[in-house]
Amino acid sequence: MSGNGTTAGDDPLQTAVWRLRSRACWADAAALLRPDTAPAALQRAGLLVERCLYTERGWAEAEDALRTAEAVAQSDEERGAAACERGQLAYAATLHGVRDRADEARAALGRAAALIPPGAPGRALLDFRRGLLAENLARSPQAARAAYRRAHASAAAHADPLLLSFTWRHLAGLALRDGEVAEARHGFAESLRIREELGYLVGTAPALASLAETESEPEASRLREEARRLFRLLGGVPTWLAQHLTPPTPDTATA
Repeated sequence: MSGNGTTAGDDPLQTAVWRLRSRACWADAAALLRPDTAPAALQRAGLLVERCLYTERGWAEAEDALRTAEAVAQSDEERGAAACERGQLAYAATLHGVRDRADEARAALGRAAALIPPGAPGRALLDFRRGLLAENLARSPQAARAAYRRAHASAAAHADPLLLSFTWRHLAGLALRDGEVAEARHGFAESLRIREELGYLVGTAPALASLAETESEPEASRLREEARRLFRLLGGVPTWLAQHLTPPTPDTATA
């Protein structure tokens, strides 16, 4: 899911949902939504799918919410959005080693691509998620870069700053892998800037840790310490960040 929930035109419900989501309170945010319409059901499913990715918990609740969203979807775009969420849930389960659902993830995102027309707002998120599959499951950085670039351009065209923070970060990660440190630093800094401006607290620690990978000391240590502070504040979320924030032991620190 995307959208920042902080623009002046947002209603109080969406503002409340955004504030809870950004502070890693996905279940509380989902509880505010009544899934009796397709948009609400899709948003609720998206929140619970995101919780799975960040916490490695709540899989059954996400599946239930997703089935509801699939049942109430009416238009092709709504069915495509539901398929996009199913693909993301299958991707998260595979990534975290819960169960290998890579084939399901690819099939669901392919179905979403057939239903969501080019140029539609939902296409940016779909392209980004196809990039995640290419990078982390298919191990194809070239395909991932192409998908991220499409998502980046579409997110910019549709004024979706939160998604831009993700595309900046993942394009920067690929640049760092290729040894393009200056390009990576710029992308990570843009991702961090956007997340801080939006108040996306749960995504700020990963952004700080990523930027630290491109900085020299003492700035790198300062960024990692700030990331650790936020990580502890949110109760160890996202779970996968822990391995990147472990302080070096005395032996490895001097190696």
